[in-house]
Amino acid sequence: MLVKFDVVGDQFLAAELKVFTAFQKSQPAKAKGGKSETSVSVDHWSDKGLKEEFNNLKAAQNFKAGKDETISFTGAMGEAVIVVGLGDKTKYEAEDLRKSIAKIIKGTKSNKYATIAFDVPGFNTLRDEVKTAQLIVESAYLTDYTFDKYKSKKSEPHNYTIILGHVEKKNSVKLEKALASTKHICESINVMKDFINEVPNVLHSVEYANRIEADVKKNLKGVKIKILNKAAIQKEKMGMFLSVNAGSAHEPRLVHLTYEPARSNSKTKHIALVGKGITFDTGGYSLKPGANMAGMKNDMGGSATVYGAFRAAVLEKAPVKITCILVMTDNAVNSHATFPDAVVTARNGKTVEILNTDAEGRLILGDALDYACDQNPHYIIDAATLTGACLVALGNQVAAILGNDQKWINEILGAAKSQDEYMWQLPIINEWRQDIKSKVADIKNIGTPMRAGTAIGAAFLEEFIKNDIKWAHLDIAGVVDSQSHLPYCSGH
Repeated sequence: MLVKFDVVGDQFLAAELKVFTAFQKSQPAKAKGGKSETSVSVDHWSDKGLKEEFNNLKAAQNFKAGKDETISFTGAMGEAVIVVGLGDKTKYEAEDLRKSIAKIIKGTKSNKYATIAFDVPGFNTLRDEVKTAQLIVESAYLTDYTFDKYKSKKSEPHNYTIILGHVEKKNSVKLEKALASTKHICESINVMKDFINEVPNVLHSVEYANRIEADVKKNLKGVKIKILNKAAIQKEKMGMFLSVNAGSAHEPRLVHLTYEPARSNSKTKHIALVGKGITFDTGGYSLKPGANMAGMKNDMGGSATVYGAFRAAVLEKAPVKITCILVMTDNAVNSHATFPDAVVTARNGKTVEILNTDAEGRLILGDALDYACDQNPHYIIDAATLTGACLVALGNQVAAILGNDQKWINEILGAAKSQDEYMWQLPIINEWRQDIKSKVADIKNIGTPMRAGTAIGAAFLEEFIKNDIKWAHLDIAGVVDSQSHLPYCSGH
């Protein structure tokens, strides 16, 4: 997909498909006590000729401009025209725009238009033309994503150009910068999706680490990469991580990435991102039922998520230092696999009773968090498909956040809200910290069954945060896939 913005309208004029908006306009009641009437407004169209053609259409008389209602016609120059309803434009927000653009892109794929032009002023209900144009492109990039690597009949590639029509000249420099940023972010999201969608018989821990390394060397200039193999992980005394890997046919991997901005000094903030990379989760000896095992290739979604965030931040030349720690293994069963009731020693010296080998994510993350703390960051964010309880509590639409510093949590919640991402804070209370105390070791890896599983998982992870580092844990078990309710995400 190629993107161009068009100040004077020449490219818009020549486009094969032109997309305009219409909205509902309330008219005051004519008589006292009467009801107000709603009319359709297209007065904002930049192309007055097409506006007249639309007004003369018989079909337009029945068009109500409800949200995402569309009407199509052929213009006098032979171009296709789509009019999309915004409903009440005062209630039409950024997420509505993403969804509308996705539906338009999907609906026109079979036509394979070479150029699709959007009349940007008509979509600008946000009163921010640059943001509006950016959202149009963001939605198109994400909607275009497909994963058909293993299909014998693959989707035919559709190369097309998006024209952002009739933007103001004063915004051209800002817009160019915004579009470059959007491309970096969306490409990184799609790289993340490729990792999550890859099949587990291909993407084992060693292959996963190799692919990260290849992408870093190709696309992320200046990033330092260190990959710890099993011998190095043993040297780090990561007993919990190694216990999960014990049943695997593949060695574990810890990928350590470091980025520093060009102008870095003692005041530069340092953020560590830590991700759970269980490339497939059988549950170990605490074996999952067959119905629950399908889809467990997604259990590395936390590591893919933080790598995608790291990748985008590097491409955007973020003004902070970022450490990214990815811990990778599968959780399999063989004669060497860890038994329930086993006790292992974590990297920080604490002993851990493993009562359920299917609560493995917190084990590999615990050692990774302790390792991350030794890098002396100011802040840590970890992401993990940690608990099925999160799915029960918050469904497929909302990620959980927990942590040890309310100001840091509030900052992340604010960032999520600004991007229309749903995130909800859950508490960590002393009673749950007590619930993971073990009779035979320092702590155990599960609490009371069927009770506050997401928060107890976070309480376990908190045991491995040290040096008063501000930490936030994201449980993304519900949102890592199954986002088909978002039209721009259904390619996942």
